Amino acid sequence: MKKLLITIIIAVFTLQLSAQTEAYSVVEFKAKPHTQKKLMEIFSRTFDSVAFNNAGISLERIGNGRTNGATHRMVWSWTLGEDMMEDDAMSDDKADLLWSRMANYIEEWQASYSGRVSSWKPGNTENNTMHIWDIKIEDPNVFKAGHDKIVETFKEDFEGRSVGFGTYDFGRPNGATHWIALTGKNKEDHMMLYEKFWNDKTFVKLIKERGPVENVKDYEVRILKHFQ
Repeated sequence: MKKLLITIIIAVFTLQLSAQTEAYSVVEFKAKPHTQKKLMEIFSRTFDSVAFNNAGISLERIGNGRTNGATHRMVWSWTLGEDMMEDDAMSDDKADLLWSRMANYIEEWQASYSGRVSSWKPGNTENNTMHIWDIKIEDPNVFKAGHDKIVETFKEDFEGRSVGFGTYDFGRPNGATHWIALTGKNKEDHMMLYEKFWNDKTFVKLIKERGPVENVKDYEVRILKHFQ
């Protein structure tokens, strides 16, 4: 069952769909205690020499807000209509070795989900703590316009931070339709930014202009390894 799950997820990245739209797929898992360092070593040995094609892969630790027992997740990102990597970039043997090694340190595979990235402003590697909000919205077009306006209006505050908005198309967690993501240095850094924003009348006004929003869940992840 686990092997079938991974095979299905990998197959997603070879689909030829529409061009120039960024997409992602996530698999959450519960790691065995005190094995994070081993998982990071496996990731580095597997992907540090792989050439990606406008794509990437991340290993992340799930922190505050996790509810299903998952401790980590793997995130793939790529451009729809393009292969994630060249056919000979990673052999079948190397891929099989990756999964067999990881299986030694994973207790249980958890949720998996995929979607598209509607807006994304990249940041720097120093800001590797990400706050994610799972949400339900009525009008994605209105929300995206409002989101982009906030990012542009407060671009100095978002300097160096990744900030994005996207869809859940498959495996919607807890029924969420979309997500918002923002990176920072740590929790303190995030909360200091929120304190500034929520005392700014312009920010509060622009938040309301995005339209009705139902907050489903929020949680924290720390980016441990990223290759692209």
